[in-house]
Amino acid sequence: MTRKLAGLVCWLANLWIVMLPVAVLYTAVDFNLFQGLAREKLTLAIQWSTVAHWQWLALWLLTVAYLGIGYLGVINLRCAFVSFARGQWFNADNSRYLRAFSLLLIAQACAKPVHHALASVLLSWQHAPGTRILSIAFDSDTLVLLASGLVMWVMSDLLVVGMRADAENKQFV
Repeated sequence: MTRKLAGLVCWLANLWIVMLPVAVLYTAVDFNLFQGLAREKLTLAIQWSTVAHWQWLALWLLTVAYLGIGYLGVINLRCAFVSFARGQWFNADNSRYLRAFSLLLIAQACAKPVHHALASVLLSWQHAPGTRILSIAFDSDTLVLLASGLVMWVMSDLLVVGMRADAENKQFV
């Protein structure tokens, strides 16, 4: 059952690895879609009529960079789960992939409030002096990302311990 679940994680990671670049490119082509999503997701008191095209473009690039952190994490997660799906549990590569995934998850958790703050400053840049916005958001999703990253770090260490125990057991057999 575990190997089947690992295969499912691989399949979902593959889907994400393909779909994210498609979505990013689609929002670059249909920039109105990106603007609508930004207005909907960023709950900021922005005077939307003052936002210039360069600001939207800068926000798009900032968002792509933020999403890129998670994208690299999913690539590392996929590599580990490909091995798990093959029944290869205890090896250094799996530990390294999970550790990279955990670090990127922690980095994305830290980047989330920074992304929101930079987006608020960027989108309110053309507001009148005294009405510009700096909004810092720290929500439970950020805590979940951070906790998940820390849990994955511990799991990567457990793989190293399991790898040592596996090697020790093979010496006795």
